[in-house]
Amino acid sequence: MATAQDDLDVEKKNWHWRNSMRTVRFFNLDARAALPFFILLVYARPVTIILTLMITIMFNILERRGLSVPAALRKFRCWIVGDVRLAWYYYSYRRMRDYG
Repeated sequence: MATAQDDLDVEKKNWHWRNSMRTVRFFNLDARAALPFFILLVYARPVTIILTLMITIMFNILERRGLSVPAALRKFRCWIVGDVRLAWYYYSYRRMRDYG
């Protein structure tokens, strides 16, 4: 069995400055996915409760698949835009200009 000292040693290993890069967690969920809970605090209605639960479950499923919240939003944006993009015309490219 782990003693209290062993638990303290494990926690000390996690107290390093490089761990400041880790994502902030809110009840084992990415804190950015917890935004609907704050909206729920302001506007507590049955519809808001249902939307909050649906969004939380959706982000939890995406996180289990390996997508963080920003990566999931980027993937959703790419899905909306689609694969076919407009081509850049030659005259649309930026060029160096000398106005002096």
